[in-house]
Amino acid sequence: MAILNFKRKAPAAPVNDGTLSSFLNGFSIEVMPRTAAKIEDFRKILPEGTRVYVAHIDGTPIEEMVETAARITSEGFPVMPHFPARIIKDAATLEDWIKRYADVGVSSALLLAGGVDNPHGDFSDSMQLLGTGLFDKHHFNRLHVAGHPEGNKDIDPNGGDAAVMDALRWKNDFQNRTDASMALATQFVFESAPVIAWANMLQAEGITLPIHIGVAGPAKLQTMIKFAMACGVGPSVRVLTRRAKDVTKLVMPFEPTQVLSELARHKAANPNFNIESVHFFPLGGINKTAEYTAAHGNPARIKAHA
Repeated sequence: MAILNFKRKAPAAPVNDGTLSSFLNGFSIEVMPRTAAKIEDFRKILPEGTRVYVAHIDGTPIEEMVETAARITSEGFPVMPHFPARIIKDAATLEDWIKRYADVGVSSALLLAGGVDNPHGDFSDSMQLLGTGLFDKHHFNRLHVAGHPEGNKDIDPNGGDAAVMDALRWKNDFQNRTDASMALATQFVFESAPVIAWANMLQAEGITLPIHIGVAGPAKLQTMIKFAMACGVGPSVRVLTRRAKDVTKLVMPFEPTQVLSELARHKAANPNFNIESVHFFPLGGINKTAEYTAAHGNPARIKAHA
C-alpha cells in the first residue's frame, strides 16, 4: 500500500500584478528624532519626494524636533511634524512652534489630540488647533488630521462613532471653507475589510478628506503585538493574535503585504476609492521598512545613490 505524503497547503501569495507597486507609489513614513538620528542620509534609503512625518512624543524638547525637521528638510524631503494638542500649553506656544518649523522650511503639519490623557494647557483636540488660524497665518499649506478606521475610545469612550463622525464633519467643513490641503492619516491596521467598510462609510457620509492609510512596516510579531496593544489598535489585531498561536512564527518578521495587496486590488477595481496613499510606521526599524518599500514599490521612484 502506497504511503501518501500530505503537505499543509501554503497560504496564497499576494498577486504580483502591479497593483501593489502602484498603490505604494507616494508612500510616507514616520520617524522620531532618536530613530532619525540613526539614519546617515535619508536620500540613500527613501525615494525622492517621500513625505517624512516626525512624531512628537511627550517630553521631547521642541528644539530636538526642529533640529530633526531641519536636517531631513535639508536632504530634500517634505517634512510633516506632529502637533499633539494636549502637550501644547497655549496659543503662544503653538505659534512659537509653528514659527520655528517655518524658519527651517517646513510648511506641513499633522494635527492630533496626542497620547496623553490630560491636557497640559489650553488645547485638547486638533479642531482647537485649527481654530486658532495660526497655521494659515504662517502659510502652512498642508494639514493632516488623525483618522480612526477601527474607532477611538478616547473620543467615544462608550463605543460607537458619534463623536468621531462629528469631528470628521467639522474637519471636512474646515477643508471646504479654507485653502488648506488636508488628509486623514490613520493609525496602523492589519486587516483590509474593516478599512474598506470604514472608507466607504465616510464617502456615504459626504466626508471627502482623502485617506492615508497607516500600516506597520516589517517587524517581529512580538514587537508588532506590543505596539498594537499600546496604541489601542482595534479588531484587526486579531490577524496578529491568530499568527501568534503558531509559536514557530513568533520570532519571524511580520510584513504588511497581505493587507496592502488586498487594499491595492480594491483600489484598482474601484478607482474612486478614497484611500490616496500609504503611511508606514517603521516598528521594526526605518531601514527595514525602506527595504520593504524598495522591494515592493515602484522601482522607477527609487532614486539611486552611490
